[in-house]
Amino acid sequence: MTNARPTTSHRRRHVARKPLAAGLGAVGVLAGAWYATATPTTTTTAAAPQLPAVTNTTVNLAAKFPYLSAGYNNTREWTRTATAVAPNGTLRVAWPASDGVHVTPLTAAGRRSGTDTVVKGAKEVGGLVAHNDGFALLTRVSDTNKWKETAAALIRYKNGTQAFRTKLTGTASHDTAPLLDGQLTWNGTKYGTYFVVHGAGGFADGHFGDKLSYVSAKGAKLTGGWSWGCSHNEGIALHAETTGAFTSLCFDDWRSGLFVSTGIGAPDDAPAVQREQCWAGYCGGTFAGRTGDLVKSSTGRYATAFASRGAASAAKNPDDASGRGWTVKPKTSTHQVAVAFLKNRNTPAGKPVYLTSAAGTENVDVHIAPYGKDRLLVSWESLKNAKCSSGTCTGTFTGTHLRLIDWNGALKTPDKVVQARISGDVATLKDGSLTWAYAPVTPSYASALTGASPTTTTLKVARLKP
Repeated sequence: MTNARPTTSHRRRHVARKPLAAGLGAVGVLAGAWYATATPTTTTTAAAPQLPAVTNTTVNLAAKFPYLSAGYNNTREWTRTATAVAPNGTLRVAWPASDGVHVTPLTAAGRRSGTDTVVKGAKEVGGLVAHNDGFALLTRVSDTNKWKETAAALIRYKNGTQAFRTKLTGTASHDTAPLLDGQLTWNGTKYGTYFVVHGAGGFADGHFGDKLSYVSAKGAKLTGGWSWGCSHNEGIALHAETTGAFTSLCFDDWRSGLFVSTGIGAPDDAPAVQREQCWAGYCGGTFAGRTGDLVKSSTGRYATAFASRGAASAAKNPDDASGRGWTVKPKTSTHQVAVAFLKNRNTPAGKPVYLTSAAGTENVDVHIAPYGKDRLLVSWESLKNAKCSSGTCTGTFTGTHLRLIDWNGALKTPDKVVQARISGDVATLKDGSLTWAYAPVTPSYASALTGASPTTTTLKVARLKP
């Protein structure tokens, strides 16, 4: 944890990023604008091994799901859906609606197995853990504070009944959570909750940082974590560990880059995974919902994927008296797909591996997941003829890409362009299959999102077998 006060010029700027709750009840204002006319094609190589086909089941929803959110500069982003698998193999999918966050129970085959549990008053899907008897949800709830903003909360349901609702921010800790961009993990004994906070009093009044809190199986706050770490956090990743601190990463806009924050809250000397120009909107997007994740191998290594503009140069900012500020000149105007590795929970391993390089193509919605025993699935969406301003780009959508790599970043299959979008957390089933829920629409990134999100009353549940 660092006690250095952020400068007022580095206040986290979400001017154009509207809270998810706004406009949830509006219907279909931009429905026509979200569909592309071009049909993606699949790239194949005769001699190379190919990924199997992605299979889908359809789930009808009990409410309208607004599947778009306005990001920085009103860029179009998928509204996060979280898919999680319980120890018994059943699934839960969390998605927001106007009446709260819905958690839909599914069989292991991806078919509805019961009615939704509606978490009333919940404003965002910040993370989901599935249990045999229910689920735990990281979300935001109403609160009383100087900014009139929501509070972060961990809510546990057992057998359809709320077991606990633990607020993680409040007056005593001088913080709020107007958005989470969060991660929730579970190691069988305790939960790890990692999310963005807004200072509401104390040394960080009016500034944005991040918070890691541990919570017991019964909803009690535990020791460990930190109250103020990466500042400002533009992307969060968290992996549960059996013992010790949970492994964590953060995008920090002040120190400009992706950093290991495991157990330390990302102070000045946090290990750098990659230097990036990380002003609000310039980084590739927040983890879990919009870029990357943190995957662990059987040998204790880690991999993460993210949208990156790289660093042509990186140096400490001489005008920053604190010594923490960095100035990074990006290598490319568009974001490319990068995969970085860690030797262990604390130590980066070499430079990131780049999977794309086309200068005029923007790559968004980057994800990574384990695939089989020794491979990784990386996915992203590509936009050709990209036009970029203030770190965000518009362009013509050309497909959702899937690629297999090994734990050194080497190509194992050529890209497969698919219709199944990845719009949030991916779950791994007992047989190693990957599964996720998504809105069954084809995106268009030709313009900013202005107005309410279009909605859908169905989700697709995708499955990819290793």
